[in-house]
Amino acid sequence: MPEPLLPIRHPNKDFFVCDIFDTLPGFRDDRASMEHPIFSLSTKPDMRTLEYKHNGNTVKIIPSGLGLATIHDKDILLYVVSYLRAAMKEGQEVKQRVRLTALDLMVSTNRATGGIEYKRLENALNRLRGTTINTNIKTNDQIITEGFGLIDSWEAVRRNGWDGRLIALEIKLSDWFFNALLADELLSINRNYFRLRKPIERRLYEIGRKHCGEQSEFAIGLDKLKKKVGSKSHKDRFKQLIKKITDTDRKDKHFPDYGLYLNDNVLVFKNRRSRKAKNTDTIPLFEPWVLEKAKTAAPGHDIYALEREWREWAKDKPKPGKGYPAAFIGFCKQKPSIQ
Repeated sequence: MPEPLLPIRHPNKDFFVCDIFDTLPGFRDDRASMEHPIFSLSTKPDMRTLEYKHNGNTVKIIPSGLGLATIHDKDILLYVVSYLRAAMKEGQEVKQRVRLTALDLMVSTNRATGGIEYKRLENALNRLRGTTINTNIKTNDQIITEGFGLIDSWEAVRRNGWDGRLIALEIKLSDWFFNALLADELLSINRNYFRLRKPIERRLYEIGRKHCGEQSEFAIGLDKLKKKVGSKSHKDRFKQLIKKITDTDRKDKHFPDYGLYLNDNVLVFKNRRSRKAKNTDTIPLFEPWVLEKAKTAAPGHDIYALEREWREWAKDKPKPGKGYPAAFIGFCKQKPSIQ
């Protein structure tokens, strides 16, 4: 049986030209695609048209002739969005079209770099370009329908002509992903996400990161989880898949950031960091309103990263007179705005 985590394929990155994610904030994922099952979990061409309905909104995902974009294809989007976010963090102007080094992308996302991998990268780009998203948003008595690709276009630069190795890429993000970047509708993700072997585990991590975040735990019923994952398996088969994943994680704790526990028909994500906290730690978890105020106080920042930074600083300090929420919001106000 293969290990649940892929090996670290590039442990020595001295040759790596642009490993921005070791020196800057790291990888980001957009909240919308973490919330909705946009990407196929199949490892074979998936020709289904998927439709997801939630709170009156509809998301329909339509495949191209190559099939739906997969959760592994999403690595490209994660790299591009994270690359641009890091550039913004340094005060650089970013545009919807970005030029990247193909090797940097593959090394950063823990992909192999053999000749066939470059062809697979092109196939992934074509699936991202060809997959169409239709969204339906109701406003009063009007319905606005919008359709777009996951990326608008891509262009390859090769060494020694068409048959040469792909060395550079130009990718134009769709308005949807670019606007998510500009609005900072992003969450940081663990780099070990790219080592998760099973597509369903990658999807589970997105759901855990989106809904559990920095809370101590998050519970979700399997029926609702199945819908969020986008699985077409029978509910009994889906439960078996989840049980196998939780059993494996209980033994080797391979799942990034969160422990997974199946309690009858409920999956519980438990924050590993909060479990490691000292019993003497008296700083409570913040209510949602505190985090919302903190976001307003520090526009452009990853509020969860700021919370970790503040908690590390405050853990050995006396309780502030105005209370922990006010102290944290005050800490956030001192951070310079990121536009």
